[in-house]
Amino acid sequence: MRLSTKGRYAVTAMMELALNTDKGPVTLAEISHTQGISLSYLEQLFARMRRDGLVVGVRGPGGGYRLARPAGEISVAQIITAVDEGTAQGQGVGEGSSDDDRCLTHDLWVDLSRQIYDFLNGITLEQMARDSGVREVAERVEAAGRDVGDRGRSSSVV
Repeated sequence: MRLSTKGRYAVTAMMELALNTDKGPVTLAEISHTQGISLSYLEQLFARMRRDGLVVGVRGPGGGYRLARPAGEISVAQIITAVDEGTAQGQGVGEGSSDDDRCLTHDLWVDLSRQIYDFLNGITLEQMARDSGVREVAERVEAAGRDVGDRGRSSSVV
């Protein structure tokens, strides 16, 4: 399993949805603003996550995105796999090469990749959302967003 910025941003965006489930759908503009992720980049990530059945779009006023399943049923590994094409359990380190092309440490890296996948597959959005450190950061980001809005700046990013 590859760990990339794309995967990190996708997990961060999905945490926004998980933490705001009770508030309804979340717009990509809100996520872009609060997390500092490009709106066009989020659109690409959410298209992939929608295809993999992790999120659903809600149209109309008050629309945005919400989790397609309960947060306890979505693992970090599923999110990363959805956005990083070619990443699956055990993939990402020399997969598809012939025995002649394998490096001396190939099996080590494949084993590490599987262990990373297994570890991240055992962590759900619900578990992360319950973490006090995650909650503290989310509250701080939300308060900072309110402060910016109070000073008359636009709260949406285009």
